[in-house]
Amino acid sequence: MKEAEKGEVQETETGNSTAGRTGAAPMPERIQPTRGWASLKLRDIWRYRELLYFLTWRDIKVRYKQTIIGGAWAILQPLLVMAIFSIFFGRLLGVPSDDIPYPLFSYSGLVIWTFFANGVTFSANSLVVEANMIKKVYFPRMIAPLSSILSCLLDFTLAFMVLIIMMLFYGRGPTLAVFWLPLFLLLAMVTTTGVGLWFSALNVMYRDVRYALPFLVQAWLFATPIAYPSSILSGAWKVIYGVNPMAGVVEGFRWALLGAETRPGGIIAVSSGVAVLLLVSGAFFFRRTERIFADVI
Repeated sequence: MKEAEKGEVQETETGNSTAGRTGAAPMPERIQPTRGWASLKLRDIWRYRELLYFLTWRDIKVRYKQTIIGGAWAILQPLLVMAIFSIFFGRLLGVPSDDIPYPLFSYSGLVIWTFFANGVTFSANSLVVEANMIKKVYFPRMIAPLSSILSCLLDFTLAFMVLIIMMLFYGRGPTLAVFWLPLFLLLAMVTTTGVGLWFSALNVMYRDVRYALPFLVQAWLFATPIAYPSSILSGAWKVIYGVNPMAGVVEGFRWALLGAETRPGGIIAVSSGVAVLLLVSGAFFFRRTERIFADVI
């Protein structure tokens, strides 16, 4: 089946219930190439929601297939990094941690950061992984990076459960600020989706992206207040620091869950604006370039 991006008509069954009852032939669905800045067509994603579910579940199963410890990797990854940070930053360098035990301080940031890093990495490669399906059948291309990001929610849940255990161990209970936690999780999802859409589309056109992405993610880690608090900054620098959307996510997540003394007001405002800008621009850029995916992938 040739791609709709090449301008040819592709006929698919519309699932018209009336045609099914009368025995009439299904109505063809005309798919034409987009011109200019295409609309997002978010309704198509809802129509293909079952495909989104199955691709998400497939990614989860494939990720841990033929592994010895399976899903425990989702816990070991942030735990090992926490141990390294605790030794070098917490003990040797004496980095402050806003009156929170340093292992708990660093691990709380790593939990939400690992979700972001894995989501961006997997979504950036999702279109290349699905190259055969993209060349053969039509489906909303945005489903591929979205399913990769959603599959990382299971890893986040497992790591978050360990964080709760650590909070009990250190006797650190949540405060009333915990009711803000879902909003910061949503902000993390918005940021991950926006960055993931940008890199997934760029990775199709420029294969250099997959080589540069690991370095970029590693550099981004140290530009985010995970091993250190944003309280070491002062004045306008905090607001400027919020241009990094994950700075607001990590600081807000830590404040909502652990009751950190520093209220990340200015950082959150700037990070939220940048995250929404990344999501909207990434979605339109993805739709703008998806008509050439089948030709260059």
